[in-house]
Amino acid sequence: MSDLFGGKPPPQKPGPSYSAADIEVLEGLEPVRRRPGMYIGGTDENAMHHLAAEIIDNAMDEAVAGHADRIEVTLEAGNFLTVRDNGRGIPVDPHPKFPKQSALEVILTTLHSGGKFSGKSYETSGGLHGVGSSVVNALAELMEVEVARERTLYTQSYSKGVPLGKLINAGAVQNRRGTQIRFKPDPEIFGGMIFRPERLYRFCRSKAYLYKGVEIRWSCEPALLKEGSETPAQGVLHFPGGLADFLAVSTEGRATVVGSPWVGEGSFPDGAGRVEWAITWLEHGDGAQSTYANTIPTPQGGTHEAGLRAALTKGLRAYGELKKEKRAAAITAEDVLAGLAGMLSVFIRDPQFQGQTKDKLTSPEAARLVEQALRDHFDHWLTGDPATADNLLAFCIERAEDRLRRREQKETPRKSATRKLRLPGKLSDCSREGVDGTELFLVEGDSAGGSAKQARDRETQAVLPLRGKILNVASASTEKLRANQELKDLIEALGCGVGEKFDAARLRYGRVIIMTDADVDGAHIAALLMTFFYKELPQLVRDGRVHLAQPPLYRLQAAGKSFYAMDDRDRERVAKREFKAGQKIEVSRFKGLGEMPPAALKETTMDPKRRTLLKVVLPADERARTADLMEALMGRKPELRFKFIQENAGRLDAEAVDA
Repeated sequence: MSDLFGGKPPPQKPGPSYSAADIEVLEGLEPVRRRPGMYIGGTDENAMHHLAAEIIDNAMDEAVAGHADRIEVTLEAGNFLTVRDNGRGIPVDPHPKFPKQSALEVILTTLHSGGKFSGKSYETSGGLHGVGSSVVNALAELMEVEVARERTLYTQSYSKGVPLGKLINAGAVQNRRGTQIRFKPDPEIFGGMIFRPERLYRFCRSKAYLYKGVEIRWSCEPALLKEGSETPAQGVLHFPGGLADFLAVSTEGRATVVGSPWVGEGSFPDGAGRVEWAITWLEHGDGAQSTYANTIPTPQGGTHEAGLRAALTKGLRAYGELKKEKRAAAITAEDVLAGLAGMLSVFIRDPQFQGQTKDKLTSPEAARLVEQALRDHFDHWLTGDPATADNLLAFCIERAEDRLRRREQKETPRKSATRKLRLPGKLSDCSREGVDGTELFLVEGDSAGGSAKQARDRETQAVLPLRGKILNVASASTEKLRANQELKDLIEALGCGVGEKFDAARLRYGRVIIMTDADVDGAHIAALLMTFFYKELPQLVRDGRVHLAQPPLYRLQAAGKSFYAMDDRDRERVAKREFKAGQKIEVSRFKGLGEMPPAALKETTMDPKRRTLLKVVLPADERARTADLMEALMGRKPELRFKFIQENAGRLDAEAVDA
């Protein structure tokens, strides 16, 4: 060592001595109480709830192993939590290595002790492999254990990891077996924090979804529930459909890309475990994926999620290749998972996690096992329902194109001009490079936007959803116009600028089509949009590039025939013209474009061969009258609107009588 310092010994700093006497040896559960963060991730509310999760997970391991089918979870006043199962019960006979202690006491007072190491008692398990129960015991002010085995009840109590007495034989019991643990987290460790009923209830519910063979009975003292809480005081959690039931509840009322979710399960080779899944794709908004390993939530994902990503991405690319869709090659896992909502649950032997709190699965074989198990099922699902598969493929291709557009942060013009635009994220652009024949549909809301995106011709038709009613530019200041995000998106999508900056050569579409619902609100939005074009882009109106779509309000069906009607009067005409007198006609009223099936929207409103469009015109000889009418109806003076209504109300009444 002296050579490192030029032949001299290293410099010595003055300070306290350091000898063997300074080496501490922490025995039993003392390390847990000294450094709880090493075992449960901290001493905050999340860490305290992790204690509850460990005890419930142990009960779930008994259920997954096939030895229990009922778990009771009870939250009492004083921050006491009781978990009881009807499994085999923790062994209570003397431990071979520690003959003076029962196996129960060894498990609860010794780190790294338990029945999950060899794999003989549990093929798959989710506990901390001999750390969980003892850690909970160490961090509990009081823990009371009851074990019912072979019709005999045994009890023992602990405080801060130390037994308060020997294991007691409490006598014979009938019709009872399993383990019950009642504990209270130590206030010295966790302060005044208390268990949250809603959080524990959600955790128990997720466990019941993950293993459809278990029934979890929840109970909570009513006084612990907040006023108006949706968490029940008592309840039985049992879901025969498992993950499919969870997916149905979590996506209720939300539009999906696929008609039915992809649900299934599969086994790994050589008895290595199994996997279950329930997955769908949402039309709007970001999806949410929940992954689990041996019923343990893994919020940071891990190798099993990597297997899912690989199976879906490769499967969808292969389907695109089968359909000769070249754009499918651009799809990445990011595009597939963007709108995905669902759950993935694996059961494997000897799972490896990142950290004691198990937020991420790191078992390297899980990625390969999950990918292999899911890939065949996914391929069969896609080829078995081509219509659904085509919708999903188109959806993911659209996501991929949006991703590439955002990444580049520029627009590749369809004309030879070199000017680059930053397109709004909501815009679903068309692929044709020329302006001729291209159309931009302006729709109200994401719901209608989703239907329009599925119904459109992706080569020539672009879709831009607008949120609600846009700004009335006839009565708004220039500053408000520039600050309005919906109008900014529209101006960026058109690419030609407004007002003095208008340049027709930079227009990105040959035709602009306003497509709103066939109701009063839809008409109002259409009026606001026409006002915008009249005030800010009058040249587009003069050139005949602005149109109004005419979506139907009704669909009439009878005897296998289907017809559409634009309004009430048209409905009566269609009924008389197309159906026999007295024939029972089923009439459906579309609440909006978002409620209309994409196929129907395409057939009636977007297909150039079958649709009806109204061109917005601005006759040169009536421009003065148009300006006066626009000021009266959309301007800042309400008295002009009132006057217009008074002068025209009688004419409208007369037309209604004639009809």
